[in-house]
Amino acid sequence: MKRMPGMRAPKLLALSTMVLLASLAVAAASPPSEIVAAARREGRLIVVALPRDWCDYGRIIDGFEQKYGLVVDERAPEASSEQVLDAIRAGRDEDDASAPDVIDVGLSFAVAAKKEGLLQPYRISTWGSVPGDARDADGYWYGGYYGVLAFAVNTDRVPRLPTDWADLASAEFRGSVGIAGDIGSNQTIQTVLAAGLSATNGRMDEAAQRGLAFFAELHRIGNFVPIIGNAASLADGRTPILIRWDYLALGDRDALRDKARIEVVRPRTGRLAGIYAQAISAFARHPSAARLWMEHLYSDEAQLFMLGGGCQPIRLSALMHEGKVPASLQRDLPTLNDEQGGGRSEPLFPTIEELERARDIIMKGWEGIVGVTIECQPAEEPDPGPISQQGTGTQLAARPLQCPGGPSVQ
Repeated sequence: MKRMPGMRAPKLLALSTMVLLASLAVAAASPPSEIVAAARREGRLIVVALPRDWCDYGRIIDGFEQKYGLVVDERAPEASSEQVLDAIRAGRDEDDASAPDVIDVGLSFAVAAKKEGLLQPYRISTWGSVPGDARDADGYWYGGYYGVLAFAVNTDRVPRLPTDWADLASAEFRGSVGIAGDIGSNQTIQTVLAAGLSATNGRMDEAAQRGLAFFAELHRIGNFVPIIGNAASLADGRTPILIRWDYLALGDRDALRDKARIEVVRPRTGRLAGIYAQAISAFARHPSAARLWMEHLYSDEAQLFMLGGGCQPIRLSALMHEGKVPASLQRDLPTLNDEQGGGRSEPLFPTIEELERARDIIMKGWEGIVGVTIECQPAEEPDPGPISQQGTGTQLAARPLQCPGGPSVQ
């Protein structure tokens, strides 16, 4: 698979490939005082699609409010990357007062948003410690963190652990495999792409199409459960195998410790690192607060919060170089040595062009090739037992659907 030089840079974030960046000047600068003053006058920041358990965003948001005295208006935490862009468009076209000031979206969505004129540039004080090609040269967006797609497996509900993508097509996993977003979600697009990379032995030019074919087959044989999965559906057996970012899967494992036995498996092949990017809306009603938020997100404090939340923050190499990562967090750094996979496999970092092409193919091709709509989760009912033991799983379709907080995550 082709890689741009800049797409090698994020690999420095893995502890196993950490190098000392002797020429890197790491800034721990405070935000410019004029931005702090202007943000306080605005008094408010509107954010969207930031679940509080995602990369420890809860602590990051609370810390921002406490430190600067602003109110953070948290909207639609479950929204997908495409819906985030729709929210900016609404602010542009309809002067929507609830439109977000800042966004956190999949990298390809940030690139598309810049092309559409939805973003405004701003260079953060810690600009020099963000890897060069993990940021837009003009400051319209910058990578914030990344994760690797993994299988969260409820071992109380399935007969054995799947260790690779091909395993998900086994008959024993009938009615068991779920994903954590709809087709407008970056997490879902990356899931389809990763499955395709596994099927093609890493050939990116074929991966999107093969990923669609893979999920079409999972749907045909009855293994795919077309609802938006989360920790609840993982625990109660609606999606006992849930594909999502590793930091979310690890969070599920810890949160569900008293309810279910959850194992997190990074597949042996098709390991795809997904970068999420931060940006400021071109139509932000609180532009100074938005700039201050970016300064906060890329501060040492917030980046270490992200690391504590299981994500790999974009400035991790710089923080390691400066000796700012506590030993407790270094012990918890993902090494990508998964016990079930048997050996090491570094993640792949697609180029921006590859991501844009894959996004276009997958979003346009899902309906015609896979042919199923990923619905919001059914309302909770008494536990019917493992879905993998319920035949076709048509019981799900008969239940009423509900979508609290929006239809999908990122």
